[in-house]
Amino acid sequence: MLGVRSIVGFIGLGTLGENHQVSPIHPAYSELPPLEVNPAKAKEMLDKTGHADTEFELISIGGGWEAATCDNVAAQLREAGFKIKRTNLPGSVFWNDWLKYPFSATEWYMRPLGVQVLSLAFRSGAAWNESQFSDPEFDTLLDKAMSLANVDDRRKVMNRLEQIMQDKGVIIQPYWRKVYNDATEKVHGVEIHPTFEFHMYTWWMET
Repeated sequence: MLGVRSIVGFIGLGTLGENHQVSPIHPAYSELPPLEVNPAKAKEMLDKTGHADTEFELISIGGGWEAATCDNVAAQLREAGFKIKRTNLPGSVFWNDWLKYPFSATEWYMRPLGVQVLSLAFRSGAAWNESQFSDPEFDTLLDKAMSLANVDDRRKVMNRLEQIMQDKGVIIQPYWRKVYNDATEKVHGVEIHPTFEFHMYTWWMET
């Protein structure tokens, strides 16, 4: 029920996230209806859990865009009536226990296929499942999606996988960062790669 209204990223640029970690540039991405931002409903749901007076700690790496993003999330939670404590840790400390924090933010680098991200981070018992999400329907559908070579068939299954993640509130994903390469106008073919690969055979210069 909460969503980051402003995109906080590199010089303010980014693509709004949809809380399911499948990117619009993934081949099997399936567009869902826009998320509703409803702080009053979020507070109503919190009250029903009996945690209206609980202070939640949001942990992130200190400094930079990660901390700024979490500050933004915390501000919106406070606006909705949540009690939030913000903690920034140096990377040398944060990454020692990144799988153990109850409420924290991590950066995930791009994988070529959406099913790869979901399998690494959200399958029941996966080694990097930091949210500890576990859902039998999700696991079954993920197995099916990974068995489909046809991207259009896989996209139909991905639609339900994305919806499950939204409905279960597994993650808050504010945005996808934009990434860039800088070059003079004489240099060509050096567009940024989603996984930061260098394909030097595509580079050329005007003489």
